[in-house]
Amino acid sequence: MKRFLFDCGTRETSTSLGLLVLRVSIGLMMLIGHGIPKIKQFADNKDTFYRPDFFPLHFMSPQVSLVAVIIAEVIAAGLLILGLLTRPAAFVFGFAMVVAAFGRHVEDPWFGYPAKEMAVLYLIPAATLLLSGAGVWSLDATIHKEPRRRRW
Repeated sequence: MKRFLFDCGTRETSTSLGLLVLRVSIGLMMLIGHGIPKIKQFADNKDTFYRPDFFPLHFMSPQVSLVAVIIAEVIAAGLLILGLLTRPAAFVFGFAMVVAAFGRHVEDPWFGYPAKEMAVLYLIPAATLLLSGAGVWSLDATIHKEPRRRRW
């Protein structure tokens, strides 16, 4: 279970540096640009927030939907920044972007404003981190210490 939750993926230095830049930049952009504003506007949006129209998410109320998005945009983004539970956090983050792109913005064009483009642009790094892990410069790597793999 520990390996499933905390496996950092690659331990190569240059790849880990790229993953660090990706994690921190995408996490900060989501946290500052989307998550914190949603927390500040919670009272205004709690009754009118988007509720997905597909099973099983259509059972959620607008308040629960807003809280779920705040969890994805604040907590999951924060975990990505730290490199802690990176793959589960990337899954939650990416799932929220799938719902945003193909649920909330289903009628919107791909480009322009409002559009699917931004949600898909956040989905791509989430998928990358889900597949690759956080890299060696992460809290995952300090929790799950794995011996260096031999090439042969």
